[in-house]
Amino acid sequence: MDSVIDDDLYRRTQQLLEPGEIELNGAIVHSDLGSDADIEMHQACVDIGDVIAENAGHDPKDTYVYSGTDDTDFSSNQHQGLTLDGEEFVWECQQLLRNGTFDVVFYYEASADQQGILDGIRDLGFEVTGVEG
Repeated sequence: MDSVIDDDLYRRTQQLLEPGEIELNGAIVHSDLGSDADIEMHQACVDIGDVIAENAGHDPKDTYVYSGTDDTDFSSNQHQGLTLDGEEFVWECQQLLRNGTFDVVFYYEASADQQGILDGIRDLGFEVTGVEG
């Protein structure tokens, strides 16, 4: 396990990954972006989503972001990465403003390359904690 900055957030993320219809893994992405950086936060989620898509066997060009602003069943800080052809689930994230900066919890199918995802997120300049379901 990577170093965990926030034990409570790690435990809550593990609970999200508990067995359901599909097996999931996750990543907690720690940022220094505050609430005044919503455009940068959105772009970070898109970039991280592309890393997840690539490591899950999808071409990022064949995915799109479905956001909470599009649906009353979603909160405004919840986003999904879906495929263009049939809207297959690729990833989902929750943006959490904690202590003035955003932490973002991503989860995705456990069949994706977990280490590749974590390395790719680090390559984008973020600190990340991996969570296996």
